[in-house]
Amino acid sequence: QVQLVESGGGLVQPGGSLRLSCVASGNIYSINAMGWYRQAPGKQRELVARIITGGMPNYAEAVKGRFTISRDNAKNTVYLQMNSLKPEDTGVYYCNVDVVTKNPGSRYLEVWGQGTLVTVSS
Repeated sequence: QVQLVESGGGLVQPGGSLRLSCVASGNIYSINAMGWYRQAPGKQRELVARIITGGMPNYAEAVKGRFTISRDNAKNTVYLQMNSLKPEDTGVYYCNVDVVTKNPGSRYLEVWGQGTLVTVSS
């Protein structure tokens, strides 16, 4: 079984910054990708940022130049540094991990975090 623990959400003023963290643990052999998605009330969940192991980060156009995704591979952790936050960034942010589990019974899984609320408001 694989678990994700998220932290860093909260209330911030426009122009401020937040740093989200997501730690993956459990029956992990390797992680192929880690990323962040967000969802506002009444809207579809959308990609914020994602990074494939050995590849380049991919960002939603709306956050380019303001958000940075990074990984600590030794700790199975992904971060999302959010700067110059805008009210339109408000929503529930979800960590997502593509993981290969250990043998026996090795499997490729897509795992979602519980979600953490980010509110950008004055």
